[in-house]
Amino acid sequence: MIENLPPCPKCSCEYTYEMNALVVCPECGHEWVPAEGGAQDGPSGSGERIVKDAVGNVLSDGDSVTVVKALKVKGSPSGIKAGTKVRNIRLIDGVDGHDIDCRIEGFGAMQLKSSVVKKA
Repeated sequence: MIENLPPCPKCSCEYTYEMNALVVCPECGHEWVPAEGGAQDGPSGSGERIVKDAVGNVLSDGDSVTVVKALKVKGSPSGIKAGTKVRNIRLIDGVDGHDIDCRIEGFGAMQLKSSVVKKA
């Protein structure tokens, strides 16, 4: 969560609020992605991509995550159940939003979207 939200670039309203990855102006309805310069002043300021889970926690390589919704798996009669714990994830630049590479017991190696996991 950004502590000091920027004013609206269209109407200069100072009462902006955050909605997912966007900043929204309540007066004119303008939505925009905030500049990421302030969000990366810490150790990842070198331009690394920040990956967040379904509830907004920042993920990193080696984290353990829990699947928050049931997932269908092609070629498998049963899918991955909600609550399945996945250990030792790797963050990747995947295809179609799949940005986590992992190994799930009983299924093997696969890629997941960060929007379906929660940091454990």
